[in-house]
Amino acid sequence: MNLARLKKGAEHFEIVVHPDQALAWRKTQQGDIRDTLFMQGVFTDAKKGLHAPEHRLKAVFGTDDVLEVAKQIILKGEIQLTAEFHQQRREQKRKQIVELIHRFGIDPRTKAPHPITRIEAALEEAKAKIDEFKSVEEQAQEIIKLIQPIIPIAFATKKISITIPAQHASKSYAVIKKFGKILREAWLSDGSWQGTIEVPGGLENDLYDQINKLTRGEATITRE
Repeated sequence: MNLARLKKGAEHFEIVVHPDQALAWRKTQQGDIRDTLFMQGVFTDAKKGLHAPEHRLKAVFGTDDVLEVAKQIILKGEIQLTAEFHQQRREQKRKQIVELIHRFGIDPRTKAPHPITRIEAALEEAKAKIDEFKSVEEQAQEIIKLIQPIIPIAFATKKISITIPAQHASKSYAVIKKFGKILREAWLSDGSWQGTIEVPGGLENDLYDQINKLTRGEATITRE
């Protein structure tokens, strides 16, 4: 049972949530809040099925509307995730990382892709740890460095020149760094950022998608 909890003074309130949807809603505050709820209701103890009295909801939250209370709990409270959920997310990310390496990495000796089973075995041997909340792209870079001494991997790389307008530069820069090696960069007088990054060929489209999303399509991107 995945719960979102909020403590208010001596009282605490709980809702039962679909964890992925609850985390996504807290990040964007978009979509129907009903989709985040595994069951509709606000509890003082969800495991025992003890509902919070309506008069206490109104006193604490200013409303007894369950959906409005749920919004406040997800935004301001703690989303507690089960060990099973963490394991499922780690396994999902692991599969995505293995697939990315399989699709875009090759054995430089044979120019052929490594079999998935070989990549998985290399992750085991390297004792690679998967973070369920880090992006696949960021972790793939770290994991490739770990397993390269075990299996040789080469990636075709692309050089991408990017100019980010000042209003988007700071948050975009943090994301750009995760995709590859920055070869050249400069902060311009108007506050915008300009640079050239070398990325694995397989991550090129992901880089474009991320930058366009962060800048609302206002970045200038060209391949060298």
